[in-house]
Amino acid sequence: MLFYMIAGHALMDFSLQNDTMALEKNRHRDSPMQKSVPWYYWLTAHALIHGGTVGYITGSIHLGIAETIIHWIIDFGKCEKWYNIHVDQFLHIACKVVWYLIMTQT
Repeated sequence: MLFYMIAGHALMDFSLQNDTMALEKNRHRDSPMQKSVPWYYWLTAHALIHGGTVGYITGSIHLGIAETIIHWIIDFGKCEKWYNIHVDQFLHIACKVVWYLIMTQT
C-alpha cells in the first residue's frame, strides 16, 4: 500500500500534472488565464487528484480528504516560497507514511 501511494504521488505530481496546472496553481503568477480560472481552482483540483488517489488506494475517504487538505497546504507553502521542492516532496512522502501507519495500526 505504501509503495502504491508513493508511486501514485509520483504519477500525479510529475507525469500527470501538466505545465498549466503547475504554473497556474501559484497565486503570485499574473497570467491571463487566472482572470477566468483563479489560482485556487487549479490548486484545489491538483490536491483533489492526490486525495482521490490516496482514497482509492487506501479505501478510506477520510484519508483521501486528509490528503487533499494537506496536499493543498503543502503546495501553497511551496508556491509562497516558504520552502523548496525538496522539502515539498519530503512532506508529501511523509504524509504517505503517516497514512500507511494509520491503515496498518487499525
